[in-house]
Amino acid sequence: MSNSTRLAEDTDLGIIKSLDIAGAAEGPLAGLSFGVKDLFDIAGEVTAFGSPDWGQHYGTALAHAAIVSSLLDAGARLTAKTITVELAYGMEGKNIHYGTPVNAAAPDRLPGGSSSGSVALVSAGRVDFALGSDTGGSVRIPGSYCGLWGLRPTIGAISLSGAAPLAPSLDVPGWFARDSKTMLRVGAALLPTSEPLNGPLLAVAPAFANAEEAVRDALAPAIARLGKLAMIDPAPEGLDSLMATQRAIQGREAWASLGGFVSRHREGMDPVVLGRFDVASRITAQAAEQARAARRDFAARMRRLLAGGAVLVMPTSPCPSRKRDASQETLNTVRDATQRVGAISVVSGIPELTIPVGKVDGAPVGLSLLAAPGRDLALLELAAKLDLAP
Repeated sequence: MSNSTRLAEDTDLGIIKSLDIAGAAEGPLAGLSFGVKDLFDIAGEVTAFGSPDWGQHYGTALAHAAIVSSLLDAGARLTAKTITVELAYGMEGKNIHYGTPVNAAAPDRLPGGSSSGSVALVSAGRVDFALGSDTGGSVRIPGSYCGLWGLRPTIGAISLSGAAPLAPSLDVPGWFARDSKTMLRVGAALLPTSEPLNGPLLAVAPAFANAEEAVRDALAPAIARLGKLAMIDPAPEGLDSLMATQRAIQGREAWASLGGFVSRHREGMDPVVLGRFDVASRITAQAAEQARAARRDFAARMRRLLAGGAVLVMPTSPCPSRKRDASQETLNTVRDATQRVGAISVVSGIPELTIPVGKVDGAPVGLSLLAAPGRDLALLELAAKLDLAP
């Protein structure tokens, strides 16, 4: 195999570099292999964060990120560093420097991002699970697009020590797997135990209204197996308001975290990513503080709603992934519609699990379950019992 062919294959699989780092000889994850999104440090390796300039500037990592150490200590074997969108600021899964991985479940469609390499690697069956991160949807959305399970945990439930930041108060690590059993094994190794979820299942009315009709139809058989669900609206302020809250906080924090680097390395950056940072640079301190106040109010309301063990049910994404050659205008429209719904878990800080349950024109779509903060492991256990995946 020529070097160019190998590199193309690696890009298709979402691999920046193949590795072979053995975990502990015994542990709950012994026998499982995993990949790591290229924003988590791996000792002795360069963390590029989707940007060659970042990698050159920061050099070789001295230690594993905390979550990588936890997984190795639990017995899993690390086999790949995976592609991420440049500086993790994107939802489509593209990277102009390292390439766009292939969505094995729908090869003519985008894999989603910014955890595109990790989702592609699991989708292709090359690892048992893979680490991603989720600030505005980059575990849940790729999971839905590629027909995988994916968890955005409770804010702060898992350490981000040793991970490059985008928006620190919104960033969380997460992971993908092809089945509920593997999701549970990884969750048990990373998450604290929690009380079972015995409350009602509640459908999020505005999230279903926001979804395309074809998506609602594709999710209907799985929802029917849940029985009759009460429809509620947990966000009477409107999904657009929630999205604006998320974007104000995310943009202000992204510029604070990365604005200096972006200002020094504008030349050669992906123009789409650069444009997002330019928008972020104009968010004022007053706008961010108003958004943080709205966030506190919404989070408190969601804690009250879910404290008794209720679980929210909604489409993960309003549509399946778009084609790889879709225009940026189309992708921006999808991003807006997607973040309207995704902001529910981001702004409230609660866990959201996407489950592959259906397809639209051959492309996967996921159903999300959301629970009270700290009930992550119970959410994985409940989802496994419900057995919604076809």
